[in-house]
Amino acid sequence: MDPVTEALDDLHRRISPLKDGEVATYIPQLAHADPDDFGIALTSMAGHRYQAGSADTPFSIQSVSKPFVYALALTDLGPEEMLRRVGAEPSGEAFNAISLEEDTGRPANPMINAGAIATTALVEAPDPAARFARILDCLSAFAGRRLDHDEDVYASEAETGDRNRALAYLMRSAGSLEGDPHTVTDTYFRQCSVRVTAADLAVMAATLAKGGLNPVTGARVVTQDVAVRTLAIMATCGMYDGAGQWLLNVGLPAKSGVSGGLIAVSPGRFGVAIYSPPLDAEGNSVRGVVALTAVSARFQLHLMHAPVHLTATVTDTGTAARSSRVRTPEQAAALDRDPRRITVVGAQGELEFTETEQLLNAVAETAPGTPGAVVLDLTAVTGVSSGPAAMLAAALADLEEQGHRVAVAVQEPFLEQSEARPGSWTGFSTRDEALAWCEDRFLDSPGLLNDASP
Repeated sequence: MDPVTEALDDLHRRISPLKDGEVATYIPQLAHADPDDFGIALTSMAGHRYQAGSADTPFSIQSVSKPFVYALALTDLGPEEMLRRVGAEPSGEAFNAISLEEDTGRPANPMINAGAIATTALVEAPDPAARFARILDCLSAFAGRRLDHDEDVYASEAETGDRNRALAYLMRSAGSLEGDPHTVTDTYFRQCSVRVTAADLAVMAATLAKGGLNPVTGARVVTQDVAVRTLAIMATCGMYDGAGQWLLNVGLPAKSGVSGGLIAVSPGRFGVAIYSPPLDAEGNSVRGVVALTAVSARFQLHLMHAPVHLTATVTDTGTAARSSRVRTPEQAAALDRDPRRITVVGAQGELEFTETEQLLNAVAETAPGTPGAVVLDLTAVTGVSSGPAAMLAAALADLEEQGHRVAVAVQEPFLEQSEARPGSWTGFSTRDEALAWCEDRFLDSPGLLNDASP
């Protein structure tokens, strides 16, 4: 198991027993959700996907759709007109509150229901069917696959959505909503009933993290400017009346939904999503809040944390590297016969999540196909965060479980043997010493020097 999935599995294992919160019932169809469902998914900037638990369980997207539809409307209208029609200030109130500007009827922001309904109405289209088709196309492009909607959830929302219709009529009477309120809210109900999984939402979040470029499909979904403005709105308004505490404690742009979905974005690093139906008093997934708080703390992802200076992390990979130690002709011939038995991967700079993930993928791609030796050269690494250090230690333990010998060249004690995954990798102060040690172990193999096979 790769170390990222292992970390997600560990998080899932620790948080699953949490039984706080209640499944939403004001939309009757949502009451059928299993409160024990709990999935975590993460998508990196390289398009690598990781998950644990019920990450493939389908559910309706609900309010997690709001930032993505906002990005679509923002693309249509431009930032100035969008801001004139829908505000950008935290309301400090519940998601379904009447947060309208006194004189204009403009909703406070696009993440509360009033603002989301107004935003849906602003998506350019000749008729309601075409508007929903554009919204579904947009959500599908963010997810990297074709999505559909849950007709039963839609019908349940339409039957019980009087408060949302009332918000639409209030905005219409104030002049801030164009179009028929009943038709606009019907499209909004369909938008909220689009079916996704936590794995889908992680890709959608990662697309925002990568400036509007889907890291799985490679398709440009929105411009970088649109992605930046969307993330800013999520950071200040995405968690409703708990947005301030969320930004203080977690420090990541996020959006929740009453079906139990929750996404968070670490710009330039990854998108992460949770599915767990029981909600807290603010309408946010209880397990989701706990899980993402832990992820942010472990990998030091808070937006106000010192910025990461990204450089080329993996400096080299080698499958025919040799130490400077003098060898006999027989020994040299034995080493030359099977150069892939000893591989080397070097890294430099500060290792945080993205850099560590790049390094681990390089190690996985370079490691010998049969039991051999791996040299990890960290002599040019200047620092490793605690979470990434645990990822590295787990990866080295995995290599040893596969039968490889592992040597680490490092100037500082960045890595410690994990109590959970005790490895026996050997540390050296230089790359050359680590290579020589691996060569010695290889040459000590019984009968190796007598093997004349090519």
